[in-house]
Amino acid sequence: MSSVRQEGKDTIIFATKEDHAAPSTAELVEEDPNDPFEERGLILPNGEINWNCPCLGGMASGPCGTEFKDAFSCFHYSKEEVKGSDCLEQFRSMQECMQRYPELYPQEDDKSPSDTPKDSESTDALDESSTSASDQDSDTKQANTES
Repeated sequence: MSSVRQEGKDTIIFATKEDHAAPSTAELVEEDPNDPFEERGLILPNGEINWNCPCLGGMASGPCGTEFKDAFSCFHYSKEEVKGSDCLEQFRSMQECMQRYPELYPQEDDKSPSDTPKDSESTDALDESSTSASDQDSDTKQANTES
């Protein structure tokens, strides 16, 4: 016969061979696909898109949420040989919307000079310091060989 013991927050159960030989009486609860608190992936069991999936990074909401949903839905349900090739208009509309809100949807190629470190100045400073250090080393070597 099994024994149960409580140690702090833990429950320790010792089971016997007889306990394992008996069939389980546990009942599995069928998942509710409409449960808003249940963790789901991008595609729900019924094949629909889960617009609340954290993997979408909030793209389904905001000023371009409708355009994103249209483009993503078109791509997801596309039957074309090159998947999504029939969705160019929806993706163009989404891109145009995102360009109207650059503060929310920054473009990689639109980085302003203030966003990036001034590499040329720091590189120039490094070049000058390394040149002067190597000049000092050669002066030292020459002084040592002259004596």
